[in-house]
Amino acid sequence: MTDLELARIDGGAVTLHDARRRERRTVELEPFEIGVYAVTQEQLGELLGETATHPRRPATGVSWLRAIRFCNAASEWEGLDPAYTFDGEEVTWHVDADGFRLPTEAEWEFACRAGSTGPHYGPLADVAWTSADGVAAPQDVGGRMPNLNGLFDTLGNVWEWCWDLLDPARYDAYRVFRGGGFADDAWSVRASTRRGGAPRMHHEDVGFRVARGGFDAEDAAQGWSAAADAERATIDGPRPLGWTPRR
Repeated sequence: MTDLELARIDGGAVTLHDARRRERRTVELEPFEIGVYAVTQEQLGELLGETATHPRRPATGVSWLRAIRFCNAASEWEGLDPAYTFDGEEVTWHVDADGFRLPTEAEWEFACRAGSTGPHYGPLADVAWTSADGVAAPQDVGGRMPNLNGLFDTLGNVWEWCWDLLDPARYDAYRVFRGGGFADDAWSVRASTRRGGAPRMHHEDVGFRVARGGFDAEDAAQGWSAAADAERATIDGPRPLGWTPRR
């Protein structure tokens, strides 16, 4: 399989914003690794036995569950401990595993920002494919300038799946994707913008990049914890009109 090129990200702190809950929290991160590029059609095709129509474009139309399965397959190919186990569609992250995985939301934003504090790590015309470019599909990875961590396309081109739940009280099992895509305007292509979808959903402008890093913990790492997910899923009283019904 074509190598998944990773960059090492030193530890540090990042502040995440939950607009609905009107909360900000600062997360302290241990060092980890993350993909220099989004996973490409070529890489996905090689591992899953598919033909890549545009080998260097980001793999899109990939559900969160399929991205998880790609991570495990890549780990097994490299002789690493898979990060995930499955019980039907229930996925458990074994945070001490050294295999490939999706980044947590905190890891993703910290790696994307690369020390910047504004919405973009550089002028969007230089670093990101957006609606201003008038393109009709994702572009080959690496075509714009990288951030100071050496990562390409964390803003623009395609949104990228993360491990975390979006808002379990409102959207149940929806998972986060970050970064904005080729069809989005500047307001959406920001380091802090959060969107998400159901684990089985797939979209033409949503892909993913892998991460690595095992931690001496259980059910908690890098800004995520199972206990916090359970707390966030709790809501007192009836659900407000228009919220996604929980199944």
